[in-house]
Amino acid sequence: MSDPIPVTRAVDYGTAKLMPDVDRRRAWLLTVDGAPQSYVDLDEPTYLEFEYARRLGHVLDTVAEAGQPLDVLHLGGGALTLPRYLAVTRPGSRQDVVEADRGLMELVVEQLPVPDGAGIRLRAGDARGWLEGAPDNSADVLVADVFGGSRVPAHLTSVEYARQAERVLRGSGVYLANLADAAPFIFLRSQLATYATLFEELVLIAEPGVLRGRRFGNAVLVAAHRPLDTAALARLTASDAFPARVEHGPALRQFIGGARPVRDEDALPSPEPPDGAFSIG
Repeated sequence: MSDPIPVTRAVDYGTAKLMPDVDRRRAWLLTVDGAPQSYVDLDEPTYLEFEYARRLGHVLDTVAEAGQPLDVLHLGGGALTLPRYLAVTRPGSRQDVVEADRGLMELVVEQLPVPDGAGIRLRAGDARGWLEGAPDNSADVLVADVFGGSRVPAHLTSVEYARQAERVLRGSGVYLANLADAAPFIFLRSQLATYATLFEELVLIAEPGVLRGRRFGNAVLVAAHRPLDTAALARLTASDAFPARVEHGPALRQFIGGARPVRDEDALPSPEPPDGAFSIG
């Protein structure tokens, strides 16, 4: 069998590249314009290479009893890392994946096909537009991992957007978002303040170095109307190669400080990462 070779293709929003991992036989890294987007191991879909993906996976592992199928809406598709993960860890789940870049979606389906019967349905479209047309109380989990280039688009950062997410979630549902920021955390604090207007429970998961303002990095925001298993999350994130902190309750309210919720008319994309923050090679 010949060794896999990289695949490069112009997609709707840049140049996508699939690069094989020399250490894992059927594992691939997806980049768009040089920025890492996803990592997938077709032989071991539960292997999550990126630290932020592991943290999202930890939350997905704890939102319901192990193995229980869920109805999940993913905003942002990439190489379908988390949908593949859930198809294995929670078989029978029904998952909709909304991806704005149709060309990217076609590349992923062609080169990294999803197994038959995985319960994953792909939808081409704008994340907020699709969300606004989704039925009330139709999802157990909503995962937002949408980046235009290396920034979260402004129209996915407001109270109006968050209200749509809350409407689509069931009463026991959980919202997860992959965000990125650095000190003084103007964007991250504003996002937490935004979700605090709608959800009683908030959790933030990030590496200590990021939270201490030492570098730019990812942070996972979790919001719900019910208590979340923060003790389990703390144990899981502490066991990672790069341990993270789980902030909630008074400590998180102190972190939010005087930040104000974001309205549509004031919304801005997440900050531009510094050079080299997410690049490879």
